[in-house]
Amino acid sequence: MNKNKAKTGVLLVNLGTPDSTATGDVRKYLREFLMDGRVIDIPAIPRWLLVNLIIAPFRAPKSAHEYTKLWTERGSPLLFHTVDLKEKLVQKLDPNLYQVEMAMRYQSPSIAEGLEKLNKANVKKIIVISLFPQYASATNGSVVDKVMEIARTWQIIPNITFVNNFVEHPLFLEAWAELGREMLEKESYDAYLFSYHGLPERQIRKGSVDGYCQLSDKCCAQYTKKNQFCYRSQCFLTTRLIVEKLGLPTDKVVTCFQSRLGKDPWIQPYTEDMIKELATKGAKKVLVFSPAFVADCLETTVEVGQEYKEQFEELGGERWDLVPSLNSRDTWVDCVKDLVEQNT
Repeated sequence: MNKNKAKTGVLLVNLGTPDSTATGDVRKYLREFLMDGRVIDIPAIPRWLLVNLIIAPFRAPKSAHEYTKLWTERGSPLLFHTVDLKEKLVQKLDPNLYQVEMAMRYQSPSIAEGLEKLNKANVKKIIVISLFPQYASATNGSVVDKVMEIARTWQIIPNITFVNNFVEHPLFLEAWAELGREMLEKESYDAYLFSYHGLPERQIRKGSVDGYCQLSDKCCAQYTKKNQFCYRSQCFLTTRLIVEKLGLPTDKVVTCFQSRLGKDPWIQPYTEDMIKELATKGAKKVLVFSPAFVADCLETTVEVGQEYKEQFEELGGERWDLVPSLNSRDTWVDCVKDLVEQNT
């Protein structure tokens, strides 16, 4: 092996997390996150006023309290699970061929830091893997924006490849199926709920091809070239593929969306509404998947695992089990390795 040969750089990018549970750190994180024009897609001045005068000041103390519910001795689960993923991936890739770095879209370690390490290593190519299975402008699109904003300042720009969607990857699906099987071996359930992070409806419509988007089963029930980048369509596809691998009864499966912000309509059905509907229909034991997240975080551990559980139990439910995220599970690491090699 020629050790002087240039390597391929790999940058794993997850969403981000506050540096601590202190209100000041949470406020700093919220400001960076929500000031992203792809996250809150309104003009810059009203966005600045909304984020800095309303959302960040009032939401930060509550969010800081929520973060204390999942913080560990290693800090934020989303951060350390991504670190673990990177370290396991490094062990599986040839060190003479690849250099792997990780970053957070917001806060630390930054995309700028990760790219600088790869730039200094004179890599011949950079593969950017956004750790969001379903493409959305607010997540994967934002990562592309930030990477190109930084790379365009370089004198020499290597080839840059973006992996923006992997909902159909067999190992991604198998990793979720493995986790589901482990839960199903211990318990039987009345219903299976798949909860994904929500988006404003306007963001889905902005990406509609030839007016195809109807935000309903008329379009999302099938996955076609016209809705291949529709976030809602990809979420329903993810559910169908995992359900198929697990052999779950489709009449007991629900796909829904969580984490609304603001008063504008977000994609439906809403998870809170589906919880009420399941309880009304007499479901007592529900198994919950969150396949939009590859690492445990506030939205999974606290929102789905604790808050929604309390709501379900208040409505008469008896068991609400959350399937853990992929984190650094071996099959998931193998999936990321394959994504790297496919794009080398």
